Formats: sequence, structure tokens, C-alpha cells
Amino acid sequence: MNLDLLLKAYAHGIFPMADSREDRDSFWVEPKTRAILPLDGIHISKSLAKTIKQDRFTVTTDTSFAAVIQACAQSTEDRQETWINSDIEAAFCELHGMGMAHSIECWSDGQLVGGLYGLAMGRAFFGESMFSRATDASKVALAWLVARMRVGNFTLLDCQFMTDHLQSLGAIEVSQRQYLTLLEAALSRDQVSTVASSAPPASSAAGAGAGAAASGADWGSLDDLLVGVSASGSSSAASSPGKLILHSLTQIS
Repeated sequence: MNLDLLLKAYAHGIFPMADSREDRDSFWVEPKTRAILPLDGIHISKSLAKTIKQDRFTVTTDTSFAAVIQACAQSTEDRQETWINSDIEAAFCELHGMGMAHSIECWSDGQLVGGLYGLAMGRAFFGESMFSRATDASKVALAWLVARMRVGNFTLLDCQFMTDHLQSLGAIEVSQRQYLTLLEAALSRDQVSTVASSAPPASSAAGAGAGAAASGADWGSLDDLLVGVSASGSSSAASSPGKLILHSLTQIS
């Protein structure tokens, strides 16, 4: 898949899908209505808050991107076919190597039990897919994503299509016109920087995305806070990773 074309498509509100995992061909999608999750509107139930606070899962970012996308692409009893073919998978793994695609992983007893992945451009994160092999694992991953975006000065979390799962977490639907307005603001050229975190600089193939993705967003900002929590050993309200995440989600901007 041509990465220049792929990034230009995302910058214009279009994304690729395939009819099945085995399908070699991809097609472009531009929904008339778009699901987004307002970063100040995530719904955290009492039980989910308890799970996060107790650090029931060990949560990491960008440590197992390939494993996350492979898990998202696998068929399950509830989802016989997936839209992630080998072409899309390869493109996103390449974007990950360029510091533009990211994953969040949830671990239990050393096993990968949940996670999500997507593309960061400007102050937007295009959530592609998530998976869960343990109760609340994908919800915890999403909560950590929203916290990372809030701390990192992102403004738009694109969820593509609405599902009951996303709606229960606070996702809403907007028209394509409304979405494009939000996207244009998130990709504003007025705030020039890079979307890459600590990964190597994006190559020229990412020029379209990086050029449109001028922003003041920083994917790695949360990591600095997490290191501070681990080093402090304090008994403050944010004295553990989970408590820090909850604090980040409830703090008034």
C-alpha cells in the first residue's frame, strides 16, 4: 500500500478496509456519519474505575505493535471476518516503525490480553481496532489512550464506526461535515511539530501526513508522568499508574 496515498486519505477523512482477512484488495471508506470519543466525555463506570485504580492489568505502549494488530485481525466467535488484510497490516507496521502508528497493550501474568492500535497525525488519533481476551481489557486500553491524548494535547479521537461497546464508553456520532471540521482543526498547519514519539523520524513517504499533521501534540507526554510516579513513591492521589490515569481523565482542563 502506498503510504503517501494512505496518509493523504486519512488527512481527508478516508480510511482503508478489506472485505476479509484473506482478501488481497482494499477499498476506501468515507462514512456519512462518524463515531468519535470526546476526550472530556469518556464514561468510566465504578467497576472500570476500580479495575484501573487497582492496576489489574499492566499497561504498556508501543511494545508489541505487531502482536496487537495481529490479534485485532484474528477472527473470533463474535466476529467471523475482520477487515484487516495483510496489506493494511504491513502498512501500519511500517507506519509504526516511522513513529506514526501506535499501540496500547494490556498484560496479565505476562500474557497479552487486550489492546488497541491506530494512527497519530497532528492532534488527531485515528483508532483502528481493539481486542480483548480478558474482561475490561479493551476498556482499560481505551481509558489509557484517552488519558495519553489528554496529557499530550490531542483534540480528536476518531473511532470510525459506532458500536454498542464504544457508545457505552461515551462515543458519539457526528456528520461527515462536522467530522471534517474537527479533523481540519486537529491537523492545522498553524502548530508545526512532529507526531513521531521517540521512534526514528518519519521518512519522505510520510510527507503528506507529517505535513498535514502539524501540531503541538506529544504522544510521549504521559510517559514522563508515569516515570515520575514510579520514581516518587509518594502516597498522593496519583501514586500508581492506574491512579494517575484516573486523575488524568477526571482533571479539568
